[in-house]
Amino acid sequence: MDPCTLLSAFDNLHAVHTYFYTSSTTYNTFIHCQYTQFIEEERVLCKLNSSVSQSVSQSYHKTSFCKLILNFISHKYYIMTRITVGRAALLTTLLCTSYSIDAFTPTSRNWYSRPIHVPSSASPFTSRTVGTTTTTTTITTTPTSCTKKYSSTQRNASNTNTIHPLKKGSTVALVTPFTPSGSIDIPALRSLLQFHVQSSTDGICILGTTGEASLLSMQERKMVLDVCVEEVKGIIPILCGTGAIDPKQVREMTLQAIDCGCDASLVVTPPYIKPPQRGLVRHFLDMADLGLPLVVYNVPGRTAVDIVPETIGIVAEHEMVVGVKEATGDLTRVERIRKVEEEQRQMGKIDGGRSPLLLYSGDDSTEAEFVLKGGDGCISVTANVAPREMHDMMMAALERREEETMRINDMLKDVHKDIFCESNPIPAKWALKRMNKIPNAFCRPPLMELDEKYHTVVEAALAKAGLIE
Repeated sequence: MDPCTLLSAFDNLHAVHTYFYTSSTTYNTFIHCQYTQFIEEERVLCKLNSSVSQSVSQSYHKTSFCKLILNFISHKYYIMTRITVGRAALLTTLLCTSYSIDAFTPTSRNWYSRPIHVPSSASPFTSRTVGTTTTTTTITTTPTSCTKKYSSTQRNASNTNTIHPLKKGSTVALVTPFTPSGSIDIPALRSLLQFHVQSSTDGICILGTTGEASLLSMQERKMVLDVCVEEVKGIIPILCGTGAIDPKQVREMTLQAIDCGCDASLVVTPPYIKPPQRGLVRHFLDMADLGLPLVVYNVPGRTAVDIVPETIGIVAEHEMVVGVKEATGDLTRVERIRKVEEEQRQMGKIDGGRSPLLLYSGDDSTEAEFVLKGGDGCISVTANVAPREMHDMMMAALERREEETMRINDMLKDVHKDIFCESNPIPAKWALKRMNKIPNAFCRPPLMELDEKYHTVVEAALAKAGLIE
């Protein structure tokens, strides 16, 4: 391969990069800038090599080019975004064999949205395990003359590439604090996250209903995601709400969650449009195909559609479906879902080596009984104001210490009830302000701050639980 061909190959790489960048809003702008800088530096290097020696061997150029791509992928894509590992691995194979983007058609199938397994003969690959799925990552060493220099900080950027399994226990459905002008209050968000670390909260659920996610832009979602990953990644598992009516939007938000380093997605049944059960199966399987562990969220009181246990059993056949948040308040759901799941295992539709589905209650008033009946925990609004108490109650329930479970639950009973005296998260935010955990209780329109007539109601519930004096 002569230097001109090598430069042409860089043009092809740039074309593929441009495709990804223009077709996905989750493609990180920082990576785009870093990529552009990388390509320009390597172009200069190639031209320099060309002027110094026109007789550089074809094999050297071919090897150098392949390794340059592998180096770029392993250091840039792998560290910054987990979802692009699969894309990058396929891209490497294609470019290293054909040096042309004409060899494939990106729109022909969903290769760009799934973990990709690349044949080992294509290049020196090694595998890494993410949850229960194996994805392929490139590990290589680039010749000195073609090496892009990276700091140790970049090489060991963070643990955002690691998926930490969700836990049993108390997961907080976290509020998103705002300033009085309505912008995200980053210092207050960091403070809340540290409050939950110190209180032994077992999971963080961000960007759900309680987080006013439907009122946030994609850029604002990324701000919340980044702060959460910075503060608690590797300490507390991060569950990110990515549900919406439109599957395209769900996909976009899930890919963003993957890119930012979340551990799982919480996907609600599409609200308002009332899809049939077969439509729900397709929806959840499509989202599980994205490669991030998924928790099915069933809250028919808000969505007007109920995913029944039999449908959950079908969805659970997918290895990336790891849990269910049941907010029906129906305590019989625990036994029914467990029964259907076991039947699927006996028929061989669910791998016998897989862990059972994590069953979380999404109804604060019944979560204690839910876990005592065989559930695994809760995703709780009450946990915003009583994280330690909720953790202790869930641990007692998991250990079947019924008396202790009900003692704590009785103490929190008024909080469970009155934290919903107005639409969630209005009372929760006011309660956090009253406890001096956030500076103000601003909710974005059409939500409002708590009506004054409920102030004494929420105060009394907090005082009874020992959360304020």
